[in-house]
Amino acid sequence: MKSPIPDYLNRVLENARPIDYGAPAAYIDTLARADTSKMAVALAMVDGNLYSAGDDTVEFSIQSISKAFVYALAIEDAGLPRVLEKIGVEPSGDAFNRLSLERGTNRPMNPMINAGAITAHSLVLGPGATAEQRTERILGTLSRLAGRELRVDEEVYEAELRDADRNMGLGYMLKAAGIISCDPREVVRGYIRQCAINVNVRDLAMMAATLSNAGVHPVTGEHVIPQTSVRQVLSVMTTCGMYDAAGDWVSNVGIPAKSGVAGGIIGALPGQVGLAAFSPKLDERGNSVRGVAICEQLSRDMGLHMMDVSQIAGATVRTASAKIVAGPDSDPHHPNCRREVVIFGLRGAVRFAGSERLTRAVSHELGEPSEQDPTAGRHAGACAVVFSFRDAYSLNAVARRVIHEIIRRLMADERSVVVIDPSGVLQMDASRGDGPYIAKSEAQARNYIGGSGCSAIMEEDTW
Repeated sequence: MKSPIPDYLNRVLENARPIDYGAPAAYIDTLARADTSKMAVALAMVDGNLYSAGDDTVEFSIQSISKAFVYALAIEDAGLPRVLEKIGVEPSGDAFNRLSLERGTNRPMNPMINAGAITAHSLVLGPGATAEQRTERILGTLSRLAGRELRVDEEVYEAELRDADRNMGLGYMLKAAGIISCDPREVVRGYIRQCAINVNVRDLAMMAATLSNAGVHPVTGEHVIPQTSVRQVLSVMTTCGMYDAAGDWVSNVGIPAKSGVAGGIIGALPGQVGLAAFSPKLDERGNSVRGVAICEQLSRDMGLHMMDVSQIAGATVRTASAKIVAGPDSDPHHPNCRREVVIFGLRGAVRFAGSERLTRAVSHELGEPSEQDPTAGRHAGACAVVFSFRDAYSLNAVARRVIHEIIRRLMADERSVVVIDPSGVLQMDASRGDGPYIAKSEAQARNYIGGSGCSAIMEEDTW
């Protein structure tokens, strides 16, 4: 069975495509010439599964999204107390490139505006490091986060360097205020080079998922960012990551996030998912117009808002199998007698992450065997597929839609599907003739599959 999640992501993109206002960043020549028809979205789960749609291999410069990860490096290299001496954590309410410092301390207000990001860059490897050494450390770390070797877009770097007067001004202002101690020209050049690293949405989603996974890369298992740094970074992303649109973002999307003027956005929901969107047209605050709309729909549909009370509990997915056998009062010649049944049980509060795990479990157990995974398709010959919601006490809207679509696709493949849903959490109409059989209990489901009075011999767990 093909997963319904990529199809859903394509629908999200199509919903955002008619949005036509905004413009690419005009102050950087290479970005001003961006193809505004390009658009992509990606989701990376904390266990490493990645979904994407649209122009998901199109590369663009990371720009200010790099600030979140370089802030983490600054904390790792200089220590959080030293970083907090140099960079605040309060929203500025100003444009990201504003020439301003905090009264009394002379610190940049936060690490997500340019002044704070330049300061964070200067703290990587300490004041004695060169721009090349800092860039090498940053590029290496971002590559480990993405899971592949990234590169600097030299054309973007040169274009930004030609128009770096404001950032150079910030660098000299920071040096005069005693915030940075090294050559401001070197620091600004390194900062611009960090922003010119090329990525795609799949890279960004995996980088965000690493933040969601307490700094551990979901695929490689490498602990790329210390957990204490992750907490600090996500906190500042929540309050400052979307510049002076941070309040609207937290209200409408509710996910720690960071945007970049090339049109990228990342979001990291701890313990669940990393997401990324890309579209070059920006609003007046420097955030991708379509990217924001994509993230709003994902958050709304999937219940990803961090203030959603349904986040308190998670869901588990259990796979089991049983063999139908005749009971003393049942028909031993029933066509399903001695045949296998596969059971997928869900427990707890089921949200998108739980339905996504269920999608993978169904695809794995009922799919085609492969040399790479000998266990794939081990229940492909099952006479019936059972979904048990006996221990699931809630489903949010997107989980329900995903599971409905799983069932629809299985039935389109002429599978016999039985749903055990004593509390009605799936909200599936039992009266529909083209739907699955809805049972209130395991016994009712067994009798439907194998005839009245049949039994089941469990191969795994209990049913």
